[in-house]
Amino acid sequence: MGAEHHYKLKRELGLWEISLSGIGIILGAGIYALIGKAAGLAGNGVWMAFLLAAMLAALTGLSYAELSSLFPKSGAEYVYTRKSFGAWVAFLVGWMVIFAGVIGAAAVALGFAGYFAALFATPVIPAALLLIIGLSFVILWGIKQSARIAVAFTLIEAAGLFFIIAIGIPHFGSVNLLEVPPITSLFSAAALIFFAFIGFEEMVRLSEETKNPQKTMPRALLIAIVSTTIIYILVAISAVSILSPAELAVSASPVADVASAAIGADAFLLISVIALFSTTNTVLLMLLASSRITYGIARDRCLPSFLGRVHPKRRTPHFAILLVMILSLIVVLAGDITLIANVTNFTIYITFIVINLSVIALRYKSPGKRKFKVPLSIGRFPLLPLLGAITSGVMLFSLGLDILLYGVVLLVVGWIFYKVISRKGMCKLKGR
Repeated sequence: MGAEHHYKLKRELGLWEISLSGIGIILGAGIYALIGKAAGLAGNGVWMAFLLAAMLAALTGLSYAELSSLFPKSGAEYVYTRKSFGAWVAFLVGWMVIFAGVIGAAAVALGFAGYFAALFATPVIPAALLLIIGLSFVILWGIKQSARIAVAFTLIEAAGLFFIIAIGIPHFGSVNLLEVPPITSLFSAAALIFFAFIGFEEMVRLSEETKNPQKTMPRALLIAIVSTTIIYILVAISAVSILSPAELAVSASPVADVASAAIGADAFLLISVIALFSTTNTVLLMLLASSRITYGIARDRCLPSFLGRVHPKRRTPHFAILLVMILSLIVVLAGDITLIANVTNFTIYITFIVINLSVIALRYKSPGKRKFKVPLSIGRFPLLPLLGAITSGVMLFSLGLDILLYGVVLLVVGWIFYKVISRKGMCKLKGR
């Protein structure tokens, strides 16, 4: 196994890099597709749905903030769950998080390739494969280099949305923004928009490469969620001020159509180019986060030990990065991954439920002082994590029956894998 095991990840990231990385992965590609369908449900009040979705995301975001201040480890969800409920629950959560990252990276890479093909008439599959390979080597190069690219692309990504806000400002006041949609429509739109906020949870997997993570990570999480909420709400107001909700609802590219309607066809090309940066950034950060949790689990001997090694010069978990790259390439080659990609929603909601319950459990198992603590408690019992677990459960059971069945199959496969490695003497941890 060699001396590689003595090398550690390098703490290079400050509040600025972590916050912008979080903003980048939350903004992602979701807003470009979801705003049209959400406007069709909530009408001119779609901004209210964004606010409601942000409040739901913030419940779990606060739980991540407390846990990251308590256990600033790259294993993140795996570590939190192991401390709360033992090794087998932790392994299943880690299994699902890795799966979600790999499939998510492949799905967004195909989205990038679709935009790229539309602009340059290139084949889709090879473009997606080359993107994943290229970004994996960037991640192998070093965390500082990866973070710099993520920050630059995040600024470009945000600039596209600021552009939509700017062209919408002259139209502000042209529609009644206080037109409250029916409650059922508002909650349906919020449930849809919730997907646009997913990504904050990936920030915590960079804890071991963050300076002073106990303080930096909770602050970065809150900055990322608040910043993206403000951006999303202003984009939503601009969109319905320029195009009617009915027009947005039937658009395949609502954000680009908003720009085109406001200032002409050239804006459509501009937004499409920005979408390339947005999807590239999302793939980069998904691959990065997935490699770190793979490394964290392997370091605790619940995956093959070579995945827990760190390159002596680059200080990156090179074998974990290469494994995540290979798995993502395989998923891209599988072709139509729409159904499998939807299973990632199952994994995210299950993970969010367990994370919120972990905060509650650790208030009793490890009641010591925290650098950050979720507010509102009755005695030791925290109220907001309970609400976060309940809302995540509601989101989970709003998925289709077929997705729930596929998700259960994923859990069963993970359980079988865990039993096999347990028999080989792995995952023999005190917290089991």
